[in-house]
Amino acid sequence: MNFDVLHALQANLLSPPVLFFALGLVAAAVRSDLKFPEPLYVALTIYLLCAIGFKGGVAVADAGVARVWFPTLAAVVLGTAIPLWTFPTLRYIGRLPAVDAAAIAGHYGSVSAVTFIAGTNFLKEVNQPYEQYAVAFLAMMETPAIIVAILLGRLAIRHRKTSAGTAVPDGGLGSVLHEALLGRSVFLLAGTLLVGFLCGRRGLDTVSGLLVTPFQGILALFLLELGVVAGRRLGDLRKVGPFLLAFGILFPIAHGMIGVLVGHAVGLSMGGATLLAVLAASASYIAAPAAMRLSLPDANPTLYLTSALVVTFPFNVTFGIPMYYAIARWWFGATS
Repeated sequence: MNFDVLHALQANLLSPPVLFFALGLVAAAVRSDLKFPEPLYVALTIYLLCAIGFKGGVAVADAGVARVWFPTLAAVVLGTAIPLWTFPTLRYIGRLPAVDAAAIAGHYGSVSAVTFIAGTNFLKEVNQPYEQYAVAFLAMMETPAIIVAILLGRLAIRHRKTSAGTAVPDGGLGSVLHEALLGRSVFLLAGTLLVGFLCGRRGLDTVSGLLVTPFQGILALFLLELGVVAGRRLGDLRKVGPFLLAFGILFPIAHGMIGVLVGHAVGLSMGGATLLAVLAASASYIAAPAAMRLSLPDANPTLYLTSALVVTFPFNVTFGIPMYYAIARWWFGATS
């Protein structure tokens, strides 16, 4: 078992995407002027979302909706529930303002597409099969937690203003739902998932030269830019404090363990349960920040961006994913 874990950790740390991410960190540390133009960064994001959504839709078509709906529902329930216990933890143990606690809870209940891709790459490196339709979990888990977190934040703001005798505005729930449900990342994931489902395997063959062959290289470039961004925010670690630093590592581990248990309970394979664990342990840094900027503008971006992007994301793509896989191996072995 120890050999397997060490081999898995080595395979993950020496994979091109992780090494490109490390290169970006080094570029930021030595103050290189390396920086991707914003349009290129957006284009890479759009490509990755379209590729994983389309391939996931094809996998759902191959597996059949009857096989996919129950584990997907379980994934949605898990993602929705995570903010409900992370919010009080951040609020009452971390003593953060309610609006900041809600914003951070939304990031950790939502999911990271790039962490999910890193998880699938890792499983391929260790020759562990998994359910290809697991990308449906990614598409469906991204939004519910954001909505829950925004509602928690809005309720906290309403309570604070009511207690202070301040007039409370209507809140614009329609704009919140529009951003959460039709923001770029959610729309592209859900839309390309549907397109892939309708096109099926034959459709994937016609676009494989665009959506399959270049995928790993484009992912490496994306992680290079993320490494630069994360590296330039390392100084913010002093601002988030030891509590958020510990939270950004310990809570993903706990969520990963829960993800393994839920995956096993709904009949996923060991690889599929690992991916559900990876999603449960991840933190959004694309969809959630955009939604929070719009809906909870009083929340401090330094807190939620640094904890999600500078603490949790590097931990997951280096050490977290092999750890969740080891937990899944242990649990599936213990229950077999």
